[in-house]
This record gives sequence, C-alpha cells and structure tokens, in this order.
Amino acid sequence: MQRILKPITYILATIYFLVDAVFMAVARPIARWIGRHFEFRRLRAWIRSLSPYASLALFSVPVIVLEPIKPVAAYLTATGQVLSGAVTFIVGELLKLVLVERLFHLTRDKLMRIRAFAWAYGKYAAAKAWLQATEAWRAIRAVSRAVRDVVARARARLVGSFSRLAASRD
Repeated sequence: MQRILKPITYILATIYFLVDAVFMAVARPIARWIGRHFEFRRLRAWIRSLSPYASLALFSVPVIVLEPIKPVAAYLTATGQVLSGAVTFIVGELLKLVLVERLFHLTRDKLMRIRAFAWAYGKYAAAKAWLQATEAWRAIRAVSRAVRDVVARARARLVGSFSRLAASRD
C-alpha cells in the first residue's frame, strides 16, 4: 500500500508546488505594485514592530482565512458553476498569495528566529529548489518565457499601431 501512496503523494505535491509557483509568478508583481503605489507607513511600522510569534500569528491569518476558498471553488465547479468556481479560486489564491508575500517580506527576519518556522521554510525551499531543477520545470519556464515574449511583441505592435493612428489624426 505504501508503495502505491508514495508516488501519488509525490505527484500531488509536485502539482501543488507547480500551481503555487504559477500563482506566485502573478502574485509577486501585484504585491510589488501594491508596495510601490500605496503608502502604508504606519501599518508597515506596526507590522515590523511585532515580536516573532505575533508576526507568525499575523502571517497565518491570510492562510487561515483564505484557504477555505479552495473547497468553496471546488463545490461551485462540482455543481456546474465552473466560471464562478474558477474565478473564486483564482481571486482567492491570488489574494492569499499577495498578502502572504507582503507579510513575509515584512516579517521574514523575525519569522526565521522561530526555530520550527525556519526548519519548515528550509524544507519548503529545498522542495522548491528540487522542483525547479527538474526537466519538467525547465520546460515549463521555457514555454512561459516564449509566451511572455510573444505577448510583449504583440503588445508593442498594438501600442505602435495606436500611436501611429493617433499621430495620423493630429
């Protein structure tokens, strides 16, 4: 039985990390944009003033509050509301990851003082490094870069077309 469950566990963990990595690729730029455009000086100062365990409690809030969105999205999808389920999942996951990323950025040093958190983060980082070293990950990254380049070129052509159109009307 354990022989069967072990590969299934690895496959599920890989899928989870892949989905998480895809969402983080979207969440990081959003979090950076929020950090650049919204001034939350007092809130940042308060968050940075927290003790390590208070930082951990605050860091856990988005996960605890937003993790139940996944079963809600699954329920919506299972009941035939596929679009609603997909939107619920995507918005909930992005919101969770943006909040977690911003809070981790602000509290990382304090969280790493907690021995159990540092150990768990080390395991997470090792699993992520292993995943990123796989051939499948490199293939996905190559496809992602190619798609990003195509989108960037199409966007540049579109902007150029609008610029020429606007200039011709002047």
